[in-house]
Amino acid sequence: MKIQKNQLFLIAGPCVIETKNIVFETASVLKEIAENLRIPFIFKASYDKANRSSIKSYRGPGIEKGVEILSEVKETFNIPIISDVHSVIEIKIARDILDVIQIPAFLCRQTDLLIEAGKTGKPVNVKKGQFIAPWDVSNIIEKLKSTGNKQIMITERGTCFGYNNLVVDFRSFPIIRSMGVPVIFDATHSVQLPGGAGTCSSGQKEFIPYLSRAAVACGIDGLFFEVHPQPDKALCDGPNMIPLKEFKNLIESLVEIHKTVNKFIDIPP
Repeated sequence: MKIQKNQLFLIAGPCVIETKNIVFETASVLKEIAENLRIPFIFKASYDKANRSSIKSYRGPGIEKGVEILSEVKETFNIPIISDVHSVIEIKIARDILDVIQIPAFLCRQTDLLIEAGKTGKPVNVKKGQFIAPWDVSNIIEKLKSTGNKQIMITERGTCFGYNNLVVDFRSFPIIRSMGVPVIFDATHSVQLPGGAGTCSSGQKEFIPYLSRAAVACGIDGLFFEVHPQPDKALCDGPNMIPLKEFKNLIESLVEIHKTVNKFIDIPP
């Protein structure tokens, strides 16, 4: 996947692998949308959500079954794949299937995990932890670059704002981008209310369009969305996922905003 300078790209898919049918339906629709808009697309879905609030929460099918399904998606639709890894062992199992390795927010400072991800030579997307400042991202980048890997992306997904709440500081986009890495905005996790439902997270998905429009206007490089055919019935993160049928109109509007911004602002690399 080649991304040109100032070309908006998309990472999207369901929060976690629930069924093969849901994954394939979502991938098919998202690929068609991305192709029509001529924007690079990376499909995402987690095989394991290892940091759920409750022991009873659905985590996914696990790495072996999950990687098998992701491999089928990759082969069927000819699209690059991204998924979370939680340990050095997982990287060794999943690296041959994943085109982009993602480090979850809660693990963004785990040195051994970052080093192993960097050693794969593949692009690494690090979710910026809710607990770190934008300027602290430089330490993450330094760890990855120590492996010789320069294919580094950072995703902003909101910062802790009191209990069970997140807020997006839009100053973080130019701050992190000045470090010489692409910046992605996670529009769906940024409206999450962590632990807001007691045994699971809640969310305010009605604010996704507003935050994503503002982020694109700030000159980000990529957008990250969790999308599901029926979020109300999703087994994980339903309150902050976008219904698949509503996604086309949203991403079309964001692409237009991006085109407008690039006409008037020379966004530095």
